[in-house]
Amino acid sequence: MTFDELGVPVLINAAGTVTRLSGGIMAAEVAEAMAAATQSCVDMVQLQAAACREIQAATGASGIATSGASAAVLLGAAACLAGLDPARMNALPDVTDGRREFVVVRSQRNMYDRALVVAGGRIVEVGVADRYSGPGVRDAAAWEIEAAITKSTVGIYYLAVPQSRPTLREVVSVARAHSLPVLVDAAAQLPPACNLRRFIDEGADLVAFSGGKAIGGPQASGILCGRADLVASALVQMLDLDVFADRWSPPGEFAALAQLRGLPHHGIGRSCKIGKEQIVGLLTALRRFRAADPAARRARWQAMLEALIAAAGTPMRILPGPIPVAALDAGSAEAATRLAEKLAAAGLMCSESRREDGVLLFSPAAMTETQAPQAGGLIAAALNA
Repeated sequence: MTFDELGVPVLINAAGTVTRLSGGIMAAEVAEAMAAATQSCVDMVQLQAAACREIQAATGASGIATSGASAAVLLGAAACLAGLDPARMNALPDVTDGRREFVVVRSQRNMYDRALVVAGGRIVEVGVADRYSGPGVRDAAAWEIEAAITKSTVGIYYLAVPQSRPTLREVVSVARAHSLPVLVDAAAQLPPACNLRRFIDEGADLVAFSGGKAIGGPQASGILCGRADLVASALVQMLDLDVFADRWSPPGEFAALAQLRGLPHHGIGRSCKIGKEQIVGLLTALRRFRAADPAARRARWQAMLEALIAAAGTPMRILPGPIPVAALDAGSAEAATRLAEKLAAAGLMCSESRREDGVLLFSPAAMTETQAPQAGGLIAAALNA
């Protein structure tokens, strides 16, 4: 069955690997590995153990495959809330003793952090983001995070974007002083590939990555990596546990689960489950991502953007970044909106994140070399219409 048979238009996605546009284009090697996985059955705990080995090689820490970065944040939060206590796991999202608070810097709040609440947590905001609202230059300081810590605190959530303040190292220092875990949301912080290890190296206890963005895995895949006991807790709160306790034993990769006083029932993260095909696809893509030459990848993206600009026949700038983008200045917010509408009607999707500045952005991350000049041709047609 094809998209044509389903009556679903195929797009050129120059907006980037965004979920609403179905992510990116999977490498043939990844798709073939997924297809092969459909033809066999395996024990999912053993498959997650294999995933743990692959993720540890990539990140330097224990890890599991999840159904996305948001799922990884939810599972990480559940691990912080329950630890290795099966009674607490069974009770989530209810927390009877009140230890459910995650401290979050106000300027790092986002619509994905509701995963903390879904797991059973409560968000405690700190700081005043004057540097964003305009009256000043300051944001939250580490001491403000420390001041918000109480006997009800179970962790600190940190959004790993370049503009986040305080630094992760400062946040980790506070967390260590209070024996609290730091859960880092690094969903879109690849490339560079060194970020696979960076946040763990800076002291994070848990890190969530998307598998369907730069890694190039299935769109519904993600990684949770970090402290072995917390990763093991996250895993057991996702697994199918409809099994007699005397027939279940954890593999060595999740040895911390031997500390459980009993086997919990299906956990709060059951809806975050990931299939064998997605795990195999994710691990295949992760190997490819790690093996790729960063300079060659950047050169490929640069060439694609140059081909797009040449075909568009209009002045555009290539903006540097982890993933470079081509910027088209339409002159005003209204003109940018009209142009984006024309392009969408023609089947070309771009990023409108700077529409208020009159600028549209075109990313190579979810396009092929063939599509790049096609996108440029659609831009030229829209501008000349």
